[in-house]
Amino acid sequence: MLRLTLATLLMISGAAMILLSGARATEPGDATRGQRAFQRCYACHSVEPDEGHLQGPNLFRILGRPAAALPGFEYSEAMRRKAAEGLVWDRTTLDAYIADPEAVVPGTLMSIPPVRDPQERADLIAYLSLSGQFKD
Repeated sequence: MLRLTLATLLMISGAAMILLSGARATEPGDATRGQRAFQRCYACHSVEPDEGHLQGPNLFRILGRPAAALPGFEYSEAMRRKAAEGLVWDRTTLDAYIADPEAVVPGTLMSIPPVRDPQERADLIAYLSLSGQFKD
């Protein structure tokens, strides 16, 4: 009986470790793969410095940018609330938002399905980081 219980516990803990290890990318983000993954985002977002806003805000130099900070874009009330709370887009917050926008900004208007694959999120963030850091 004890062996069965020990074996069961080992199997459960092993499965939990596999699930937890899948929560983050297995390798650093690849910007080339990220550019391909960003195709789903192009309908609403641009990363070009001189292109205006589309349905969503421009993502040029998103890293380090406070939420709801670009002039000329009409952010949702939910995003303005998170901005007032101090939300800044760094790798961690972007990863969480891309994985589950509603969990990070309840009431967000971003309607794309969450990106569940941690490697794809890392690739997207690597691509977005090519434009550099936000500058006031």
